Amino acid sequence: MKLYSWNVNGIRAVQKKGLLEPFLAKHQPDVLCIQETKAQPDQVEDDFAELFPEYHQYWYSAEKKGYSSTAIFTKTEPLDVLNGLPEDIVKAFDLKDSYGDTNNEGRVMVAEYDPFYIATVYTPNAKDDLSRIATRQQWDPAFLAYMKQLQTVKPVVFCGDFNVAHTELDLARPKPNVGKKGFTAEERSGFDAMLAADFVDTLRVFEPETTDLYTWWSHWGGARERNVGWRIDYVMAHESLKDLLQNARIHPTVLGSDHCPVSVEMAVEL
Repeated sequence: MKLYSWNVNGIRAVQKKGLLEPFLAKHQPDVLCIQETKAQPDQVEDDFAELFPEYHQYWYSAEKKGYSSTAIFTKTEPLDVLNGLPEDIVKAFDLKDSYGDTNNEGRVMVAEYDPFYIATVYTPNAKDDLSRIATRQQWDPAFLAYMKQLQTVKPVVFCGDFNVAHTELDLARPKPNVGKKGFTAEERSGFDAMLAADFVDTLRVFEPETTDLYTWWSHWGGARERNVGWRIDYVMAHESLKDLLQNARIHPTVLGSDHCPVSVEMAVEL
């Protein structure tokens, strides 16, 4: 089973560049979790169903048009697809701020299969002025609570754009970025909590100390060409699934977005 995750930063833009078809044709993901589609279902459903008939396609859009939003393309039809955080978790955390309600921004989708759940997440950005850092301190534990809730039913794999570099290995220039968005103590502690809950960072299973493995690059200063980047896109799997992992990779040569896809292969059939 090949699982890919990609923040496309506008799926219609990637498609118009002619870069989505060759990616799918070459990599043939069994499941593709997509973040930041920036699309409403009525803008994409018919066209993409025709373009990629081999995939069952599920879209979860933000209430605000052209913003955030996620999707799942899957060759195997899921048993169920769940959108958003469940009501009990929404009630337990303060997920609203001056920017809006994070649970209305199309940020979380879960597909259920026989062996496990696969979740995709587009974590809220803390903003340059850290004005959404307080929200992150609610969102991160809320999302983790949901993953732990699912884990009580069957194992969980979750992936997406977490908007945080976990350690100094995960960004090219850690020292000047300490305390800035994506590398604050608050955001990094949210990642620590996932590890403490027995979810593993799949790439670090295979590349525990490797540097220069980045998934996002600024548009400025030729950052991508020079590989001055950040690793903020991850595939996490529960510890109980670790022995099924065959590899975990990033794919920096896949163009079309300021992020590149990340993937895992697992010795399991959906």
